[in-house]
Amino acid sequence: MQSSAYKLSEFFIVFILVPVSFAIEYPIWIKIIIGLLGFLYILFVLLRVEKNKFRIAQNLDWSSFIKRTFLQLIGIALLTTSYVWFVDSSNLYVVVLNKPLLWLTILFLYSFFSVYPQELIYRTFFFQRYLSLFKNKTLFIIVNAALFSLAHIFFKNGLVMIITFFGGILFALTYRNTKSTLLVTIEHAIYGCWLFTVGMGEMLGFPH
Repeated sequence: MQSSAYKLSEFFIVFILVPVSFAIEYPIWIKIIIGLLGFLYILFVLLRVEKNKFRIAQNLDWSSFIKRTFLQLIGIALLTTSYVWFVDSSNLYVVVLNKPLLWLTILFLYSFFSVYPQELIYRTFFFQRYLSLFKNKTLFIIVNAALFSLAHIFFKNGLVMIITFFGGILFALTYRNTKSTLLVTIEHAIYGCWLFTVGMGEMLGFPH
């Protein structure tokens, strides 16, 4: 059983120090090594310390999840379509209309190689390691969302930070309610893919 002091140190290094360091200029290969080592550490803790097994949970409420995600997607689609239309109309659906093969390729790669690792780190790992350290569970959700937003600080874009904060709240609530990495990964992938589709992908690092 690891001490609270160890977990707090781990918390600071993984979720504050490393993300902030990525916003500083130094060789990209060093950042990649740090990121890979950090992810391997998280996998080790999840499998060997927390005794997780990667399997799909039984009795997931797919019906409720699909309805809620669909309704939220409608709201997100209306807001983001309006935003791109008024702010940068030339980019509205630009990739899906002009480069459909690139669009499909990026959706696949993003969902499997970006979203899933993010959810393992920021929901599965974060909840299992630190939930017990917070008496106020609402504060825990807010902190999780704030740190998820901080993870995107290297984009150096205020709108990205705002979007990922509110996205972090949605994903944290989904994980809290379902305890399913699969469901929160699907939700994250849907909303992220939508931002790319509607024409907001460039600010999030998607190829244009």
